[in-house]
Amino acid sequence: MKTSALLRRLSLLAAALVAFALPASAADTAKPVLKIGHLPITDHLTVIAQGREQFKEFDLQLVKFSSWAELAEALKAGAVDGAYALTPISISLRQKGVPIHAVLLGHRNGSVLTVRNSPDITSVADLKGRTIAIPNRLSTHNILLRKLLLAQQIDPEKDVKIIELAPPEMVNALSTSRIDAFIVAEPFGAQAELQKVGKVLLLSKDIWPDHICCVLNFREEAITQHPAAVQEFVAALVRTGAFIESHPHEAAVLSKQFLGQKPEVIEHVLTTPKGRVSFDNLIPTLADFTSTQDNLLKLGILKEGIDLTQYLDGRFAAQAVSATSTK
Repeated sequence: MKTSALLRRLSLLAAALVAFALPASAADTAKPVLKIGHLPITDHLTVIAQGREQFKEFDLQLVKFSSWAELAEALKAGAVDGAYALTPISISLRQKGVPIHAVLLGHRNGSVLTVRNSPDITSVADLKGRTIAIPNRLSTHNILLRKLLLAQQIDPEKDVKIIELAPPEMVNALSTSRIDAFIVAEPFGAQAELQKVGKVLLLSKDIWPDHICCVLNFREEAITQHPAAVQEFVAALVRTGAFIESHPHEAAVLSKQFLGQKPEVIEHVLTTPKGRVSFDNLIPTLADFTSTQDNLLKLGILKEGIDLTQYLDGRFAAQAVSATSTK
């Protein structure tokens, strides 16, 4: 036998012996990787936790999407372990049998109704006959818009044209008059405002005070297999939410590498006015989700609801908030 062939066989044998000698649990010592989906929006600002925290139980891999449809498909297919998703999308996925659970709110409030910077649009009544963009039919924004229009006796189906656009496309669509208005998560309203191509007609907190919108979902297998990692991540997000509230400038600067947005725009959202979006009180509650689901059914956005008690899993958030409050 040639020397080179003998050496290869000895090398393979040595490798096999080493593998055999390793304890069965050796492979289990490697930290799991949690893949978390998000969009480049202020509602998902707590992803800056990756730049502030040292995780012991897992490694974090953030996956940035440009549209809700792409993110929802990834969550459905199991391409990510968890994702910040619009509550209506999350309820719809769960209704279709996707094994996900809501473990934490992403934020409260945080959206704006923005119109062209034109003197002929100064009130909700002026939206009649206009084209208005929403990010997705299954969105809190669709609820907000329809509630607002109906309160002004404007028929959402007949008196306006509602279209779907990916959030990053909305400011350009407004500036080129493809649309007359949009309602979406920040920072796109702030972008239009600061570029003077649009003006904020209403903040979502003034339409539906303290409403929920995006929620952090985890797939069931991730919760079952890595509960300590999920707990550590949720706790980090709760701490990060408190950091954002108390240090808006620093949070805005840190956001650049995660959201790709200009820090001055993010800071404008966080401070002008205060409460435009909030990152405290993030425990998911049955009351909040019931209100959202009831609106989805009442407005005909969804035809069938889900058992919310089976969908919500607030134990991680409750433990995280309790631990934070005792320090």
